Amino acid sequence: MFKHLPFLCAAMLALAACGQDNAGAPAAVTPTTAATTAAPAAAATVTSTPTSATSVAPTAASSTTPAAGSTATTEPAPAPAAAAAFVDTGKWIEGKHYFLIDPPQPTSHPGKIEVTEVFSYVCPACNQFHTTVDRIARTLPAGAVMNYVAASFRPDENWPMYQRAFYAAQALGVVEKTHDAMFDAAWKSGEMATYELGAGKLKPHAAWPTIEDAAKFYAKFGVDPKEFVAVANSFTVNTQMKRADDLIKAYGVDGTPTMIVNGKYRYGPSTAGGYTQALELTQWLVAKEAAGK
Repeated sequence: MFKHLPFLCAAMLALAACGQDNAGAPAAVTPTTAATTAAPAAAATVTSTPTSATSVAPTAASSTTPAAGSTATTEPAPAPAAAAAFVDTGKWIEGKHYFLIDPPQPTSHPGKIEVTEVFSYVCPACNQFHTTVDRIARTLPAGAVMNYVAASFRPDENWPMYQRAFYAAQALGVVEKTHDAMFDAAWKSGEMATYELGAGKLKPHAAWPTIEDAAKFYAKFGVDPKEFVAVANSFTVNTQMKRADDLIKAYGVDGTPTMIVNGKYRYGPSTAGGYTQALELTQWLVAKEAAGK
């Protein structure tokens, strides 16, 4: 499924993905290219038989659609999944395109079909995929909700700081207007970058963005920097981070971006066959859940 390699290729381009000796931050790729940032070897390996895990409490995560004000260009939104009834044509194959999560994990939106992205702001593959996720969120039918779980399994690339920033922003109610902007700050302006974007390599550890730097970024969206730091270091956010880590393990996730539907199905752009296919598979699995199949 996902491969843990020194360099992760997207199109004909190497994405900086794994290990401390990363090379090259990614340049732009077309939305049809699938790419994944792999977890360290210690993470659970996902094969054609999904990893089983003990059920854990669901992580608190944003259920809001990212703001439309991102500078990224998006394609016209396709028709919502609700436009057609569930039909199994045999196109999507369990164990190949998507994987069962055993046991299924509880969701944080009872009565809704929950679509979750496991991501990191500093994951290069997530950066390439996030406009597709925005499209997925915009085209969910009534009765479905978008959800986000921030990963931390790459401390060698500063992921825990970005995870903490996400849950602090969520607690302060600003995720909707900052989600896409944080990707841009990490990969376009470089304001919140762990990579030297021009040089295509990790910055020295001492130059990595801190939670105080994140507070300055969120101040642009009306958040008091001192309050942000206090919330980011609070017991509540620490608990949310732990729940997110536990849930990611229970999902059997070994790379990002990974999509989860209703705590039951796991897949990504790589297994789906591309970005457009990941959107189609999401719509199909949501329709499958809605039909009780």
